[in-house]
Amino acid sequence: MRRLGLRARVTAAFAIGALLLSASMALVSYELTRRTLLDERERTLLRAAYYDAAVVRAGLNTENPDVAEALRALDTGTGRRPLVLLDGEWYARSADNGLTTIVPARLQGLVSAGEPAVQRVRVNDNPVLLVGVPLSESTAFYEIASLRELEQTFQVLALALTAVAIVVAGSGAALGWYATRHGLRPLTAVADAAERIAAGDFTTRLAPDTDPDLTRLSTSFNRMVDELAGRIDRDRRFAADVSHELRSPLQTLAAAASVLSRRREGQDERTATAARLVADEIDRFQQLVNDLLDLARGDQPVHREPVDLPELARQACRDRDLPESMVQLAAGTPPSWRVDRRRVTQVLTNLLDNAERYGAGPVGVRLSHAADMGVIEVDDEGPGVPMEDRKVIFDRFVRGRAANYRGGGDGTGLGLALVAQHAAAHGGDASVSDRPEGGARFRITLPGSIS
Repeated sequence: MRRLGLRARVTAAFAIGALLLSASMALVSYELTRRTLLDERERTLLRAAYYDAAVVRAGLNTENPDVAEALRALDTGTGRRPLVLLDGEWYARSADNGLTTIVPARLQGLVSAGEPAVQRVRVNDNPVLLVGVPLSESTAFYEIASLRELEQTFQVLALALTAVAIVVAGSGAALGWYATRHGLRPLTAVADAAERIAAGDFTTRLAPDTDPDLTRLSTSFNRMVDELAGRIDRDRRFAADVSHELRSPLQTLAAAASVLSRRREGQDERTATAARLVADEIDRFQQLVNDLLDLARGDQPVHREPVDLPELARQACRDRDLPESMVQLAAGTPPSWRVDRRRVTQVLTNLLDNAERYGAGPVGVRLSHAADMGVIEVDDEGPGVPMEDRKVIFDRFVRGRAANYRGGGDGTGLGLALVAQHAAAHGGDASVSDRPEGGARFRITLPGSIS
């Protein structure tokens, strides 16, 4: 039960409770009905047996008593069979001679002692009721009544009560399912809101007047989202402000480094090396600032427009002196996609740069589609991405083990984070897997890009 969900547990509890209650009521009802019908049937058969015994006694009190004739005079129908024990000899109707062996000795002893007696027994797997009435010291009257019809009634009653118990249990399960569905609706709304917030929609709020009992939860949730959105916005503005403030001094430093680089011939070896290191670090710093600005602008809406994506991918390859032939368009995939040109350009640029820096170079850029979703895949022939790194490699300032293996420590750790952010802005996602021929395969999905 602990492994089941809350709705399943509550539904199962309702079903089990309804089943136990209905089964208990069915057993009580069956037992009460059984006892009532048996008692009523016994009373009816006793009255009939006493009446038949009086008729037989009257027939035997004549001058020439004939036991067989007295028995044949009884109107017992097909449900009762009379017997007479006279001076140790049994008398019955001609067709009932075989019944004399079913009277238990204990019942005979009670009747012989002058006491009427009743006993239920089974004959040939059929229930019967035996009634013994003493007529005199040497004569006793017995009547055997079948209870087969009453037993069939009990069987039908048991089946009906079992069916009712099953129906009640099913109704209990349905009631439990409905109750949990209605009761968990506010929690479902909270879960849906949390998923939208996790996807980046910080405008999501819960209606505080949905349920009076959950007003405090809704208010606290909305306040938490407000605080979270405010903190994220402050962090974004801080990163944007810092990046903007750093651009001017970085441009000055870059200009100064450019002057030093042009005069490298007149410098000694140590000065030239220092100037080159300064220029490289300034370039890296500028790239970091640009990436931070792009991250800060990540909340801007996607501007979709028709874009010739194969040509955009080939241009990205040409900018890096890579062969255009590595761009492959899957059969049936239209070349025009509705995407944000700036974002997709940066996605292709960052994936190709990542493959060159850490993956021994890109070997293929594949463009395909599934329904209305565009798919971009960039393959490399590097060492691949370990399983333990695949969940965090798209986080900010995270670099995989390949960055250390291949000496790619000059990256900012924001390239793949920007790729994931641009994919999420389109409503898609970014993932990485093993390439069948070896290496890594980065996959970007862009829903709604194929018109």
